[in-house]
Amino acid sequence: MGQVRHGSATTTYAVRAAIQRSQASFATLSRELGINPKTVAKWRKRQTVDDLKTGPKEPRSTVLTEAEEAAIVAFQRHTLLPLDDCLYALQSSIPHLTHSALHRCLPRHGISRLPDVEGDKPKRSKFNRYPIGFFHIHCPAVHVHMHERGHRRGADR
Repeated sequence: MGQVRHGSATTTYAVRAAIQRSQASFATLSRELGINPKTVAKWRKRQTVDDLKTGPKEPRSTVLTEAEEAAIVAFQRHTLLPLDDCLYALQSSIPHLTHSALHRCLPRHGISRLPDVEGDKPKRSKFNRYPIGFFHIHCPAVHVHMHERGHRRGADR
């Protein structure tokens, strides 16, 4: 399977490695490879042929302050409320808090899911084992009143 490049990439791993090995000038390489001399300079000074991560080095909120994020994290760790309940409880003290800002804040601090609580989910059970040839059908009872089926009293006699 070949290398997957992002939409605006102009080089592959092999081209990048060739740039790093070459002793030719930036202008010569850019003409030969059909790329910008700045691209040649960029790959020449890097130690690897991998793309660097884009985005901020330290992820942070553009809406919430560090103090507000700390308050949100402490509140969530203490109360263990679901996301919507946490949002409604915190909006009185942080009026500009939105559902999406809260949803992005919690995973950023390692609180993407509430911890599982014992007895939270019903215990799963296996079906009974029956001998080969035995066919088991489970039919739950359904009670329907005559007037719910559209019948009038005495109409089906």
